[in-house]
Parts: sequence; C-alpha cells; structure tokens
Amino acid sequence: MKKYDAVVVGGSLGGVLSAYSLAKKNHKVLLIEETDWIGGQLTSQGVPSDEHDFIEKTGCTKTYREYRNKVREYYRNHENIIDELKSKEVFNPGNGWVSKNAHEPVLAHKLLNEMLEPFNNLDIWLNSKVIKANFDDFKIYEITVLTEDKYVTVSSKFFIDATDNGDLLPITNTKYVTGAESFDEYNEPHAPKIAHPLDMQPITWVAAISYDEGGNHLIEKPAMYDLFKSYQMPFNESVLSWYAAGLDLNSKRLFSMFATKGTEYENTPAMFTYRQILEPKHFKNQENVLPTTLLNWPQNDYFLGNIIENNDIEYHKYAAKQLTLSLIYWLQTEAKRCDGKGFGYPEIMLSPKTLGTSTGLAKAPYIRESRRIKALYTIKEQDINKRYALKKPKYFDSVGVGLYHIDLHMTTETKTYFFDETWPFEIPLGALIPETKQNLIAGCKNIGTTHVTNGCYRLHPIEWNIGEVAGLFVSYCLENNYTPHEVYKNKKSIKDFQDKLILEGVQLEWPDYVFKEGVK
Repeated sequence: MKKYDAVVVGGSLGGVLSAYSLAKKNHKVLLIEETDWIGGQLTSQGVPSDEHDFIEKTGCTKTYREYRNKVREYYRNHENIIDELKSKEVFNPGNGWVSKNAHEPVLAHKLLNEMLEPFNNLDIWLNSKVIKANFDDFKIYEITVLTEDKYVTVSSKFFIDATDNGDLLPITNTKYVTGAESFDEYNEPHAPKIAHPLDMQPITWVAAISYDEGGNHLIEKPAMYDLFKSYQMPFNESVLSWYAAGLDLNSKRLFSMFATKGTEYENTPAMFTYRQILEPKHFKNQENVLPTTLLNWPQNDYFLGNIIENNDIEYHKYAAKQLTLSLIYWLQTEAKRCDGKGFGYPEIMLSPKTLGTSTGLAKAPYIRESRRIKALYTIKEQDINKRYALKKPKYFDSVGVGLYHIDLHMTTETKTYFFDETWPFEIPLGALIPETKQNLIAGCKNIGTTHVTNGCYRLHPIEWNIGEVAGLFVSYCLENNYTPHEVYKNKKSIKDFQDKLILEGVQLEWPDYVFKEGVK
C-alpha cells in the first residue's frame, strides 16, 4: 500500500492546480490521470482558454496570470517570431477571437508539466484509473488504482475529485446530481418543471485543422456521415450546415468559414478564426506554418447521448468522433464557400501534432457538464443571472472569481439551449465541500452548481481557480487538523483561510470598475 497526504484523482486543469498547490506546501501528493496528458480541457480535450474581457487586468488568480505570461514569453523568444512581437507585452499568439491568448494544446501541455516538474514530493500516474474504494458514509480510506497493468492500493488523509466527469463520486458513494434539476429543487427560473437527470450539455470531440492554400486533403467519408447529414435540428436545418442554435430556443444563427467582405457572409461569425491557435503572420518564415484552428463548433456538439450515466458510453464516444469527422468531410466537400468559388474547402487538413495524436482528433472529449456534488452550498441561477439577481453576487465564503454568460449548449435529452447574461460572480467555498464526506473536496467542474449555473462556471480561468483553491484548502485542513466541515461552520476559520488565499494571489472579489464598465 502507498500512503499520501492527499490524492488528486483526475489530471484535469483543476487537478493540475490542486496537485501544484499541495506540492508547493510540501505535502506528499499523488496525481492520477486516465490519459497520457495532464491538463484536461486546455490540453487533452483541445479547447483554447475562453476568457472574459477584463482578463488582462483582473479576474483570475496570480498563477493563472503567470501561466498566461509564460505562453506569450514562449512566442516572444521563438527564433522565428516577427520582431514586432518580441517587445510587445500584450498580444494574441493564435489570433483566435474566443481567447485573448489562444495557443496550441501541445504548448499548454509543456507549460503545465514544467509547473509540476520541480516537486519531488509529487507523484504523477498517467494512463491510470481508480477502480474501487474503501469508504463509509463520512470518509474515504483508500482507493484501488489500475496503473501499469497492476492494481495498487493507495491510502490518503484527503482526496480531491478533479476528474472531468466526477468519476470518484459514484465509486465512493458520494451524493451527486446529474442533468437538469427540477424547478422545485432550487426555484431556478430556467429549470424544468420535472427533473431530467440524463439531460446534459453535449460533449464535443475536438479536432485540429489547418488551412493549406491550394491543397487537397480530402478524408475518407465517415461511416456515420449520411446519418448526420440527414439529421434535422429543432430549427429545421441539418446538423451539418452553416446554421447552428441561436441564443434562445428554436432560434438559429448563420456562420461561415471566413466571413469574407462583400459577400452574404460578411457579418457572420468567422468560424476558422473563432478558435485559431496558430497565426502564420506572426512568423518570419511562414513556409512550414499553416493557419490552424481547433474545431469546437456548435456543429460538432454531440447531443445524441451522454457518456456519464449510460450503458453505451463507448458507442457515444465513437459517434462523437464520427460527428466531428463528418463535419470536416462536409466542410471539404459540401460547405458553401464564402469566396464565391462554389462548394467545399478541400484545403482543410487534420493537424495531428497540435494535439499530440496520430489522427488530429483530441485525446479525450471536451466535457461541459460533470456529475456535481451535493454540496454544502449550491450555486443557483438567481444568484448570478442579471435578470433575477437584484444586486451583484456576494458570498461570505468567496474563494475566487469568474465571469462568463450562462451558456447552455443543446442538451442530450430535451434538446434545450439558451444564453443569458450574468453578473461578474464569485466562487463560494461551500460549493467545493460535499454534504457528508469529510475528507473529499471537489476540484473541477464537479462543484455544487446546478445544470443551469454549470453553464458559466466551467470555463478555464474558473476551473483553474477552483482546482488551485481545492488544493490550498486541503493543505489548510492538513496543517490545522481540521475537517472541511469544521472550517465551513466557523466564520473565523473561513476568514483566516481567505486571508491566506489573498497572500497566495487568489482574487476573492471583483473591483468596482468592472461593474461600472459593464460586461461586453
């Protein structure tokens, strides 16, 4: 048996930061990751950072800001970078418009590994999975991990579930919820009358694609292409089209590849640049540099099933890959071009090196909605939605901040989707603590949100903050011989922990100017 002070299950973005926070406090830590890459949505899932408008000045932790600076430093020091960027403090490496700092997943993976590399007190087990656990109603004692074809028993004082799906929760019989809660549960304005536990936001199997001017890189027709081509969305368009769900139910939006000026697509969102992570114009020698983007579009959101509470998980993973490949094939063969040259972009090619795979598909699917703990405090829509919260959100136990719209992609059962504005919000400590388990903390998208509020608490800077604080909170409990519940019941202890977070560079509230300027 191996013994640790803390075990972080899941090498998600939150898991990496949990492990980092614990290791730098000199605790003996184990990080367990099911794939061969740490970093979750930023790396193995291939999703560039979604960031709010104030990110260059405020609204993230010190470590997240340091990470962003390292990304730009890497490009500044690149031997092939143009001179203009060598001295520029703020620039967007990939020029994607979803992020102020778009960059390649392979670089993100490198930088996250460099963060963890100095710690001799941190063990990292890749390609490893928790199989079972020894626990009672209040405590987890040990887990059994399948790693390197061996079953290894691990005991620990504390556990952090930082898996993207909340995988440790059912294994340890920790209370959790999936899908949509009913209106009666929390009186949320957008909650359905009846709970739908299987009605979840879709997964997306991201692909990296480059644009090779004049090239022809047609892929083989995917096996499920005809099925997806004939599938009609609720707004009466094929899933494989330039149309996607709008901002409210049954509405639709028109997209295009490049939004070419002087055409009918001029004022549409340009999807190639949406998540672009490689910009040839930033390099002196562009011979081997192609514009590259990550294909995480509404059109390849897989809404035909979930991979959490399902008997056909492997099928749905396969089908999600097929949808992405079908979208690529459609783009290459049938998509109307916005340059007036007919149909199809055979210039599109898969870009494997960007994602560290042989196929150009991500190592794992992007998970929007996890199992969520039944927490000491659950974040509700009326806490943060501008329509219903009469004043800016304020939690007495704030351990961080975040900002994103409530953005529910088309769900797997009721095919519901909507988009609404939020106040800049805070992260309450109570949302990280399960109702009953005394030595388990949520460290990822599995905190105490609802189906609705998960739609805005799932973004990169927020998950980073959650994971970092989860690690620091476990460290605080270890150093003071507290249980998380004891801390939560004592406002003096909460204030003491918050003071320590401030010293670590964790922002607990938004400056007034953010509310005055408004969210764009």
